[in-house]
Amino acid sequence: MNDRYWGIDLGGTKIEGTVLTSASEPDPLCRIRIPTEADGGYEHILARIHGLVEQMGEETGTRPECIGFGTPGVLDPRTQNLKNSSTMCYNGRPLKRDLEERLGVTVVLANDANCFALAEARLGAGRSAETVFGVILGTGVGGGVVIDGKVLYGGQGIAGEWGHNVLDPAGPPCYCGRCGCVETFLSGPALERYYESLTGEKRALQEIVERRETDAGAGATVERLLAYFGRALASVINILDPHAVVLGGGVSNIELLYAAGLEEIARHIFNDRLETRIVKHQLGDSAGVFGAAMLVA
Repeated sequence: MNDRYWGIDLGGTKIEGTVLTSASEPDPLCRIRIPTEADGGYEHILARIHGLVEQMGEETGTRPECIGFGTPGVLDPRTQNLKNSSTMCYNGRPLKRDLEERLGVTVVLANDANCFALAEARLGAGRSAETVFGVILGTGVGGGVVIDGKVLYGGQGIAGEWGHNVLDPAGPPCYCGRCGCVETFLSGPALERYYESLTGEKRALQEIVERRETDAGAGATVERLLAYFGRALASVINILDPHAVVLGGGVSNIELLYAAGLEEIARHIFNDRLETRIVKHQLGDSAGVFGAAMLVA
């Protein structure tokens, strides 16, 4: 049915599915989560997805013509295999083809950051903005670009992947094989590791931020976050010049990013003022699965 939008978010620990009734309002007919059980391997995950689709159909009384999938990697336009996935068993696999054969429907894939950006652009904090850059600052750092309500994939499928731009070649090693990527400075675990390197103590990021005025190590960690946040995001704004930037992920809940963080961005952009809207996400953990559904809207 063309008034039903099916989306599935493939997470490392959970697979979540929804069926939306509207392309302009987050109005789910159902929302179901099941464990990924990624240790079972690729074929096992496909079976889990198939079972979830059957469950969604039973709960809603509908059948899909097309399903949007948010993935932890991207589909390589040349090989049609998945790449850059943190769930390693997907890499090198023709996930789109395999899903279409197993489910018997058309499948649209986009990575999780693109789905976040699309959901926030169409249903959340980026509504009415012509160009939106969606940022995930969490366990990792990712991004997605939405123009006129459509995801920009790019020639290699990597549009928006600012998390692996190198900020400092002498910086910390990144899992991608490079050193000093944005992710190694701005992700939640990276910030916690930096604090530990200064103090010898392990603390959660929220506690570090709360202690910034009384704990020298916490203060230095927050100052470093703001400085690299401003420099890294200014580079994106200089190239893309989006009308809005929507921040998501756990690090995005640090309120200083929307005050002192904006001052740091303004220092580095190629303009005499910062007019880009920098806003916090509105959809929370719904963005991934809602964005997957918006892929078919």
